[in-house]
Amino acid sequence: MTKPKLLIISDLDGTLLNHENYRWDDAAPALKRLDQSGIPLILNSSKTAPEIRKVRQELGNGAPFIVENGAAVVIPADTFGNGEEQVVNFGASRADVLKVLMAQRQAGARFRGFEDMSATELAALTGLDVASAEMAKDRLGTEPLLWEGSEDELAGFQTALMAENLRLVQGGRFFHAMGVFDKADGAHFLLGKYREHYGEQPVIAIALGDSPNDQQMLESADIPVVIRGVHSDDVQLPSAKHAMRSLKPGPEGWNECVLNLLFEYGY
Repeated sequence: MTKPKLLIISDLDGTLLNHENYRWDDAAPALKRLDQSGIPLILNSSKTAPEIRKVRQELGNGAPFIVENGAAVVIPADTFGNGEEQVVNFGASRADVLKVLMAQRQAGARFRGFEDMSATELAALTGLDVASAEMAKDRLGTEPLLWEGSEDELAGFQTALMAENLRLVQGGRFFHAMGVFDKADGAHFLLGKYREHYGEQPVIAIALGDSPNDQQMLESADIPVVIRGVHSDDVQLPSAKHAMRSLKPGPEGWNECVLNLLFEYGY
């Protein structure tokens, strides 16, 4: 029996990176085994492309990655016979989002987005250093913003965005204006690319996440792995999915689950 090809799709914050210092060291044994086995690790996060590139560089990761909660997939050159890097957008591009926001501003909407702020201003607002703020500003499909109008105006603003096929999603500190997409869209797209790439060989997709934001991505995988975290109990998957749940949080739990699965599939 030929062992199946595995594909690992993973969230970052609270999953592969711990919440305190955003380090992945506790997952080093599993990461090393994936590398030795030639198993692609696809990072799928709310982070921007430059932020994920920085993590990939630290990890020595060369696989495609999914940015801004599914806004776009970045495929490095020579991954699937593509001569140069490709960016595939899901829903609206950031240019489209900014165009709609500009029209709304002219119609009276009051907000302040990342596009309106310098990296220094954003750093002061978020506590990031200026270089990190610069990376957070470099976006492919979403625009975080601070709402400065009334509650009633906000409802009207949301309705106007919906008419343009955009959503307004509330995050911790900012609202995010974005197209209609999810972390599962990029995962599903890349799974299709890898299945095509591997031809007749069966491919098993393993997805790891720690919060409701990862729900769709976990449901779209063959094997969903819920990493223990602050909101992991809120992730309720259909019983038919037989989700694996880690005992330990963050990268420690990630390491344990990935090593177990690799062993199970003969890697």
